[in-house]
Amino acid sequence: MIQQYTHTIKKEDIAALPIEEFKGRIYVIDTTAEANKAVEYLLKYPKVGFDTETRPSFKKGQHYKISLMQISTEDTCFLFRLNRIDIPEPLEYFLRTEDTMKIGLSLRDDFAAMRKRTSVEPTNFLDLQKFVGKFGIEDASLQKIYAILFSKKISKGQRLTNWDADVLTDSQKKYAALDAWACLQIYNLLNEA
Repeated sequence: MIQQYTHTIKKEDIAALPIEEFKGRIYVIDTTAEANKAVEYLLKYPKVGFDTETRPSFKKGQHYKISLMQISTEDTCFLFRLNRIDIPEPLEYFLRTEDTMKIGLSLRDDFAAMRKRTSVEPTNFLDLQKFVGKFGIEDASLQKIYAILFSKKISKGQRLTNWDADVLTDSQKKYAALDAWACLQIYNLLNEA
């Protein structure tokens, strides 16, 4: 029997929760050489958390390409600055390898954003929005799913910041790493259930 969890959680209940924080190592990748080393490291893991960030647009008709791709293990998150290095060959290889499962949320949006930078077909991805339903969870946002399972809040304060900035702030780095890491934590908890 699959364990069932609370179906939904209210915003005011989330607001009262303690804030979650990514406590692992964060590496900003902005050269192809660094991307190569990062992918070499990531290929040692059977599963990783995945997310992307795109610079927000506040003008009608203005769109930006994906700025950042976050890939996280249990204790290390790599932030690939796609606005600087695009999607280099080692990263394309990682996105299409069957060897590592990439776990994300609302992947259709991520894949649509990636198609503006590469024609690579992403392989061995698991979308948590589809996965959590069999555990009775009806909420589809990362913040709500995480709150239901871990009784902690993922702050969304950095979501609408400039992901194309010359230098990412510490707050941006922690926010970006947390989102990818949280996807891995959700999958791990539910997979043990």
